[in-house]
Amino acid sequence: MIESSQLVQFLFFMIVFLFSLSVHEAAHAWTAERFGDPTARYLGRVTLNPIPHIDVVGTLIFPAIAFFSGMLLFGWAKPVPWNPLHVRDRRKAGIWIAAAGPISNLLLLAVFLLLIKALQSYHAGGGAIEGTALEPVWRMCLLGAILNTALAVFNMVPIPPLDGSWILLHFLPRDLADAYERIRPYGFLILFGCLYLGVIGGVLSPFIEIVRWIIAA
Repeated sequence: MIESSQLVQFLFFMIVFLFSLSVHEAAHAWTAERFGDPTARYLGRVTLNPIPHIDVVGTLIFPAIAFFSGMLLFGWAKPVPWNPLHVRDRRKAGIWIAAAGPISNLLLLAVFLLLIKALQSYHAGGGAIEGTALEPVWRMCLLGAILNTALAVFNMVPIPPLDGSWILLHFLPRDLADAYERIRPYGFLILFGCLYLGVIGGVLSPFIEIVRWIIAA
């Protein structure tokens, strides 16, 4: 049976998760527009409103199952489409549009860490956090730092359809790029296999530990 404390934790998680995903997807859309492609703008994706970015299975159902079952938290939003015919330098645009999502999560990580350090200084100076209106802010900042670390690193893994796969594609020679593209239809299976075998957890773990060390320092 799900306890009320778990529901509260899940609510905090979903608030931070939806916000972080929205920033990630909006960053892809905004960058595509900067390179001259208005496709994402026309689809309403240059926004922090989470609704246009939500994939019911990936954004709502799968994270809920993972959260309450104790699985490695994993989810996704609707991919942001862009049209390479609208940009001048397709290679440069492709790299930056793909990288914009993880970069936005790194920027959010920096913001959350600054807020955490500010709250730690406030608490060290005698200010109360626990039992005050600052407590949920503190909890969301801690969650936001860890979650955005995971989102940034996870999305840079070069397994289709993650952002890292699109970045790597533009650095491969033509023959290797063609071979790499042939595994794209099986990307989700490979990804789930890596999740099940603990490969993804092993990749994420050192980065999350570094962030936890920064928080505790």
